[in-house]
Order: sequence, then structure tokens, then C-alpha cells
Amino acid sequence: MARLAAVLVVCATFVAPSVAHCALASLQEGTANYIAAQTSGQISTLATASYRENLKPANISTGIISQPLKIDLSRSTYDTTDCASFTQIIVTDPAHPYVIGTQLRFGGHGDSLTEVSTIVTDAGDWLFNAANTLNWSQKEDWSVIPAEARDTRATLKAAADAYLDKFNDNSIVVPFGRPCARLEGGAYTGTGAETDSCDVGFPTGIPMVNRQYVIDPTYGSVNVFFNFGGPTSSPDSHEFRLLKGKIRYVHTMTVTKCAALPEAPCNAD
Repeated sequence: MARLAAVLVVCATFVAPSVAHCALASLQEGTANYIAAQTSGQISTLATASYRENLKPANISTGIISQPLKIDLSRSTYDTTDCASFTQIIVTDPAHPYVIGTQLRFGGHGDSLTEVSTIVTDAGDWLFNAANTLNWSQKEDWSVIPAEARDTRATLKAAADAYLDKFNDNSIVVPFGRPCARLEGGAYTGTGAETDSCDVGFPTGIPMVNRQYVIDPTYGSVNVFFNFGGPTSSPDSHEFRLLKGKIRYVHTMTVTKCAALPEAPCNAD
């Protein structure tokens, strides 16, 4: 009996990571509250959470979240295992367009918001064009994937890591599917052809560090926040959509300080 109990404990240890820790409804409600706060500029529902902007601690009362924005498009995914969500926000207001990515982290069973981490891109950032981002995003299919066709969390994370690791080591094989389109800032590689590929060339020797993930198999989505090129280099968000283990969409937003490649020394602190 003791031996059987030990086996069960070991099995539970391996099974636990795939078990939902947070209620989807709670994550959806918390994310909706965030979007409402960004729309109104009223931060009262978020004020107790820690706040980071472009991967640095910041004051939530003076950050982008405190500015009311006219949101043209928002799309969210939910990680019920790690109690997190990711939201992409597109603002084309001529007064000040933005493309924003936000990871929310929750405590308990998703009932309490503990961290807001947002990456804010606007004019001057890498390939920024909010109107183009909106146009191409509206044409893509990010619908729910049937349960029997969904990839595992491990598959999604491995694909994202392979893509990001390839910037440092070109020998790494990335599971690209076809068609595949990459939306880099406002630049789009897709043409609508079945042969469209996201394998459009990679540099080498560029590490992608400090990775933070939000993984949602329901949408085949994995979002990663990281520093592009080194521990203090350009804050970056990459989101991937996978179907049957293959990457089909890549969305990127990268904060830059100078008119150079994201990994350039002038883009590091």
C-alpha cells in the first residue's frame, strides 16, 4: 500500500503542471476590467497590482494605463495553468497611435490581479504602423481551435522557444507551417498565397532573454515578453499562433530608443 501511495504521488507530480489552476471566467473578467481601465484611464480596479512598463517597474498612476485610449481592436488569450492573460491593443487615433501588449498575472484562482506588465509601442519604434497592424490583424483567423485539434502547452512553448533561439543559433529548426505570415510592427510578410512562409531569414548571435510566457492552447497561442539582444536591450513581445504543431502567425512589437536594429547597443540601457 505504501508503495502504491508513493507511485500515486509521483504520478501526481508529473500530471499537475497540465491542470488548470485558475478559472477561465475569472481571467476573462480580470482582463475585461483591464481593457475597461485602459479605455477610461481609470486605474482604481488595478491600483493594488504591481506595474511594469516596457519591462521596468513603473508608476501605474502615470503610466499608459492612466491615459484614456480609443481602442480600435483588442484580442485576449488566457493561461489557466499559470493564471495569466495576454491582450493586444491597437489604437489608430491620429493624435497618438499605439500598439500595446499586456500580460496580466493573477493570484488565488484568478480572482486577484497581482501584476500588470505592458509593452507600449508608438511612432519611432521598430517598423511601427498602427493602421497597418489593425488592417492585417483584422484579416487573420485567431478563432478557437476544436479541442481534439489543439496542441499541448509543451508543444506551443517549444515552438516559441525554437523561433526565439534561432536568432542566437541558426542551426535550430523551427516548426514553420504554410501558409504562415509574420506581422513585424506594421510590416506584413503574407500575400495570401498558400506558399507564404515565416522563414524569411534570421540573424545570428542575438540572444532573447528574460522570457515570460502566456500560453493558451484554446487559441493555439503563446505570447512571450523578453529583451531583444541582451538583458537590458529592446523590450519585445512575440505572439505565435500554431495549428497542428506548426507556426502559422507571428505578431511582434519592439520598443527601440534609436533608429537602429533592436539589438544595437544604442537600444540597450
